Amino acid sequence: MSELSARHGADPGLGYAPATSERPFVRLGDDHAGPGSSAVAEEVPVAFVYGGRPHVVMMSSPADFEDLAVGFTLTEEIVGSVGDIGRVEVERHSRGVEVRVDIPEAAALRLASRARAITGRTGCGLCGVEAIDDAVRSPRVVRAPFLLREDSLWRAGAALEGQQPMHRDTRTVHASAWATPGGELRFIREDVGRHNALDKVIGALARARIDPGGGFLLVTSRASFELVQKAAVAGVPLLAAVSRPTGLAIRIAEASGITLVGLLRGRSANVYSHAERLADGLG
Repeated sequence: MSELSARHGADPGLGYAPATSERPFVRLGDDHAGPGSSAVAEEVPVAFVYGGRPHVVMMSSPADFEDLAVGFTLTEEIVGSVGDIGRVEVERHSRGVEVRVDIPEAAALRLASRARAITGRTGCGLCGVEAIDDAVRSPRVVRAPFLLREDSLWRAGAALEGQQPMHRDTRTVHASAWATPGGELRFIREDVGRHNALDKVIGALARARIDPGGGFLLVTSRASFELVQKAAVAGVPLLAAVSRPTGLAIRIAEASGITLVGLLRGRSANVYSHAERLADGLG
């Protein structure tokens, strides 16, 4: 059974709201108006605190805060490995959530010297980053010996469509997933921010002590350069998106050795870099 299957119907975690809620509205038409209601996605401010110092506030769906904290700490290269992350404490406040992450003192001192504003927008991959060199970092090189058959890519993409309960109810959130080479989805996370969703998946993998390089990532958004950077830091050899990538995302994927797939729809996709990892149809 996939990890997601055990999560259906689970408590969404700490926060002042569930991940989704039912809200009323007035439906307008050409010749009538009437009451209606639908599910909406909730979001809460989440403050990350390292070494007793606040680092950044981001808007997030109120779920999987521990996964988000671990994934963010790793993909932002605040520490070098999951073993450097100690206790993660999530505390509810009246207007949001504070997540305190224990990291080594040396890492906390390095972090304090980095320029980062204290607030960020929903799902912003560059939340408050002021230095260009800090935003577009030299990419990690992924050398994982990885081959993927097209059928596995199609299988994972098709499965993801039906395993996004928050998006099904609200049509407003992003999803990210990690799949095995056979195309089985093992970890799926949803969030109002596409970067948050990816960080949650990477954090879940780290907490489960599963090597991300043994599978591939899928995202339901465009493949922006920040997502490619995060995949490279995690050591994932292939990133597939349902939309097109940006030019910078392609260049970073080429430099980092990541196979970047875009427009994954049904049984078709575009491979923008390192197509040699796709085992079918490239001879």
